[in-house]
Amino acid sequence: MITAMQNDTLNHILITVGVLAGLLIVAPGLIWLERRLLALWQDRYGPNRAGPFGLMVVLADTLKLFFKEDWIPPFADKKVFVIAPAIVVITVLLSFVVIPFAPGVIVADLNIGLLFFLAMSSMGAYSIILGGWASNNKYALLGAMRGAAQLISYEVFMGLSLMGVVLMSGSFSLHKIVEAQQGMWFVVPQFLGFVIFLIAGIAETHRLPFDIPEAESELVAGFHSEYSGMKFGMFFVGEYLGVMLISCMVTCLFFGGWLGPGFLPPVVWFIIKMFAFIFLFILLRASLPRPRYDQLMEFGWKILLPLTLVNLMVTATWLLYHEQNSVGH
Repeated sequence: MITAMQNDTLNHILITVGVLAGLLIVAPGLIWLERRLLALWQDRYGPNRAGPFGLMVVLADTLKLFFKEDWIPPFADKKVFVIAPAIVVITVLLSFVVIPFAPGVIVADLNIGLLFFLAMSSMGAYSIILGGWASNNKYALLGAMRGAAQLISYEVFMGLSLMGVVLMSGSFSLHKIVEAQQGMWFVVPQFLGFVIFLIAGIAETHRLPFDIPEAESELVAGFHSEYSGMKFGMFFVGEYLGVMLISCMVTCLFFGGWLGPGFLPPVVWFIIKMFAFIFLFILLRASLPRPRYDQLMEFGWKILLPLTLVNLMVTATWLLYHEQNSVGH
């Protein structure tokens, strides 16, 4: 018994270390991938000098951030200013705890995994709010206010868009949601929920075209205007971790997670699906313009909110009708 418990503990530690190491290796690698894909789609040269195919650009950027002066403005709230960048990295990394990458490859299979994800993504808003407020800079504060309104608003639509999936699977556990898609991926009956979740996910990660909190043409750099060195690097890595997180969640919730034909291992299917959505995030940046702030908020409350409620009511009605027919027969 002791040996079995030790093996379980060792497996759990290996999975945790493996997931953490994978995330911290892939996230910086997305910097290179994004630059190469943007160059391809915009018909221009990408990174091609530092190492083969410009692969050493990531190392160069990392070293540059490490050796840049770690400057804190004298007018800033120093403690909050230092803590803010760490919040986004911690909350995003904690969100990966509940994601099943393959059968048995999950850090913690919580029965409220979906609620845990929503809670952690909500906490990420504090990073932007505190970072902008602690900077004591009007442009940073404007970016933080925009970010707070955007994240809080789209968090509502994100949560509601997932309720159809919860109704169909009968569980908040991501592992059980993936297993419930054995017969058919939820993207088919829940296509509207998938579209709304994807849009809300883009807004949550404040990626183009929804990078309103850091709009360079209006706010210098928005909420992180005063940040430099590795503090800026943590915001930067946190954004790419957020892109990976939303891609993983879309894969689990709507595209069957690790499910796929048997000629590839389950974890490979998961990675393929995840990178397909990462490519989509990058393609959106390459092709779409940024909307105005008021247009973004209006789109959320006047279009996405009614659509999420319609999707939820139709799903609940269909399931209730199907259940009554099953009982009748």
